[in-house]
Order: sequence, then C-alpha cells, then structure tokens
Amino acid sequence: MTDQKIALVTGASRGFGAAVAEELAARGYHVIAVARTEGGLEELDDRITAAGGTATLAPMDIAETEAMRQLCRGIYDRWGKLDLWVHTAIQTMPFSPAEQTDLTYWEKAVSVNVHATGILINFVAPLLRAAAGGGHAVFVDDAMKDTPFLGTYSACKAAQRALFAGWQAEQERLQDVHVHSFVPAPMPTAHRNRFYPGEDTSTLARPRDEAGRMVDTLSLG
Repeated sequence: MTDQKIALVTGASRGFGAAVAEELAARGYHVIAVARTEGGLEELDDRITAAGGTATLAPMDIAETEAMRQLCRGIYDRWGKLDLWVHTAIQTMPFSPAEQTDLTYWEKAVSVNVHATGILINFVAPLLRAAAGGGHAVFVDDAMKDTPFLGTYSACKAAQRALFAGWQAEQERLQDVHVHSFVPAPMPTAHRNRFYPGEDTSTLARPRDEAGRMVDTLSLG
C-alpha cells in the first residue's frame, strides 16, 4: 500500500470535475480521472503534468458496471486503497415538461445518475475503508431543486442525494468512511449552460476556485 494520497474523480474530463482533479493533483494527490471523453481526459492530464502533478486516466462510462468493477479492482491491486472519491459525474437532462419526458434521455439519465451511483458506492466503499483513518467520499450536489421543466433532472439528483445521505448517516456511527456533500456556487460550465443558455457568466464562480473551497471546507487537503 502506497503512502501517497490517492483520489478518484468521476466525471473528471471537464467543468467542475476537471477543476477538482487539478486542485487535488496540485495538493499532492495522485488522481484517477474517470470520464467518457478521452480527449478531455488527455487535456486534463497535460495540465496536471505541466503543473507537476500525476494522474491515471480511465476513459470509461460509469454506467458500465463491469468496467467500474474492474477499475476498482485495479485500484486495489495497484494502490490498496482510496483516500478520496469525489463524484461529479452527471448526465444532463434537457428542459422538458414532466409529461413530455424524452424516454431515451430518461433511461440514460437513470442509468448514469442513479444506478451507477449506487453501484459505485458498493465498489468504492471498501477502498475508502482501507485508507488510514478512513477515506472520504464527496457527493457534489446543486441548488436546482423543484425547478420547472427540470423534473427529470431533479429526480435523478434527489436519488443521488438520498443514496449519499443514507450512507452518511450510517457512517456517522461507524466512522470508517467519511461521507460529505458539497454544493459549489454557480459556475460557467457546459452542464449549467444547457440549463441557462445565453446567461451572463461574468458573475459566476471559477470552477478551480470552487474546487479549492471544497477541499478547504471539507478538510481534504
């Protein structure tokens, strides 16, 4: 087992996930970056390497259960633990009235946002438990609750929130894994742009600043 801190970031190729990966690498973590967009991961790796950090790229779809099982087994075989998991991956749903939900988008969103989250908790928990003092898991939440035309997205986030909240309540007694949630300030990401196209982004927070605030607020660094 390595003494270096190991962090898994799911949804790391762009936006807040990429900012988190860069921030953690700058603070001495070796980052395992997971996302479907291989080009985005390669660009992330270039930035991390240029800044003196290290990363392992895992271009995978978190909805593929066997791929996630193999990834977590590989983490155990190579490092024997995880000190930190930050879950930023999200399938963004388009605006739609609740009664006109696009079923193709809905099935994909449930697969990525709900099913995969539950599976990952199962696979990642033993790795966090193996870290000295217990590793940390962070669910990245948002403030978009009960918003018109975003019922399907809000439903997925509510399911993620419930999974992590239940896990957090269980771990408050056991104390061998530390489960947190974090709500970043609004940021000019592609994810937000799908909800608010044409928005004036000049007043929005920088993703890297919010990543640093998350690490500091939750005492992860």
